[in-house]
Amino acid sequence: MRVSRATAAVRCTRSVAPPGRRVARSSWIAALPTVGALAWLAASTLLAAASTLLAAADTLGKPADAPFYSNTFGNTPSAAQMTDIGRALFFDASLSASGKTACATCHDPTRAFGPPNASPVQRGGRDGRHFGVRAVPSLMYGQNVPPFTEHYFDDDGDDSIDQGPAGGRTWDGRSQSAHDQARLPLFSPFEMANASAADVVTRVRHASYAGEFRDAFGGGVFEDTAAAFKAVLMALEIYQQSSAEFYPYSSKYDAWLRHEASLSGAQLRGLAAFNDPAKGNCARCHPSAMKAGALPQFTDFGYAALGVPRNPNIPANADRRYFDLGLCGPLRTDLEERTQYCGMFRVPSLRNAATRAAFFHNGVLHRLEDVVRFYAERDTQPLKWYGHQANGRPVKFDDLPPQYRGNVDTTAPFGGHAGDAPAMSEADIRDIVAFLNALTDGYRPH
Repeated sequence: MRVSRATAAVRCTRSVAPPGRRVARSSWIAALPTVGALAWLAASTLLAAASTLLAAADTLGKPADAPFYSNTFGNTPSAAQMTDIGRALFFDASLSASGKTACATCHDPTRAFGPPNASPVQRGGRDGRHFGVRAVPSLMYGQNVPPFTEHYFDDDGDDSIDQGPAGGRTWDGRSQSAHDQARLPLFSPFEMANASAADVVTRVRHASYAGEFRDAFGGGVFEDTAAAFKAVLMALEIYQQSSAEFYPYSSKYDAWLRHEASLSGAQLRGLAAFNDPAKGNCARCHPSAMKAGALPQFTDFGYAALGVPRNPNIPANADRRYFDLGLCGPLRTDLEERTQYCGMFRVPSLRNAATRAAFFHNGVLHRLEDVVRFYAERDTQPLKWYGHQANGRPVKFDDLPPQYRGNVDTTAPFGGHAGDAPAMSEADIRDIVAFLNALTDGYRPH
């Protein structure tokens, strides 16, 4: 998603293909699930499209290796049925091995489907007491996230510019679709900790909504574990495509873009500083302008190494040998040899950021003001953010092994040296925070 430089919302280009090298354009639009590709449509049209897809696929036969979206069920479930079942699944703690953890336990709908509290990581596992290793990401505004690619090209501009890694779900992009993302917590030892798909299906068979499940997917759906588990994932995916709950575009900023509301003076100044390459430069990776009539996502889907401080409150970090390297491990394993990616995590949408109380992949900061201030002062006041050596010198980027610290982003507002004036003043920081508060959904224009 490129935004015009005239609006100072310049796309973040983190890596460029070597001279003379042509990398094929990523055809992620074609690869998206039908519901994802139609995400800009009204909810009723979107859900009807999903139902039509299943009905049409049913006429193509039911081979054992049929694509995920082909209808291999006894019935053709409607999109409305799958949405209702997906919602029930999302809030059902009995789907976990402990009986204590639902999707909604960590993805709190009152906090934009993000973490329910200020803890950097949440508890889960077979006994409900195991700590995770990363902060919970929001599930909102993921309706058109492209599948992961190492070479992402803008869809409407200069094909010679390779943005580098982009797309995928979770902090490291290892899930290629919403149903892949839904699968992860069902088996994660930090989360719902099921041992197998059969365990999940057994729990659904005994759930209060099992009857609705049979009505939607066929009376014999539980006789085929693979089909029943696929139905679980599909229902969770369709539910997360519900626009009213997951991408309502109902913030004050959206109302302002639709000429239905006015931003305050502080919010307008914050927007200007957010976009200004010499100040916040936030729009480099969090585009703020409309594109072809579409409201902005506030993410370019890319990856960045920000060098955030190590969080001692994550139990895994008690082992000084442990490092969360994002794209190159430890949770993602296919890119562990791509050392140039170590320390990179996916750029989240900033929509509803003001509802969070744990920021960055390791939840090390807890106030939006401090997040913006970290961008301004990381390099100009490093002792404020990092520990120090015996000689008093700061240990910058202490959550990365030394050999990977060269991967850290130094583009504005980063940069400079200790003692330099930061790119943003305290007034700029306050104004940017005021603007970010205008990205919270639920605003009602007077």
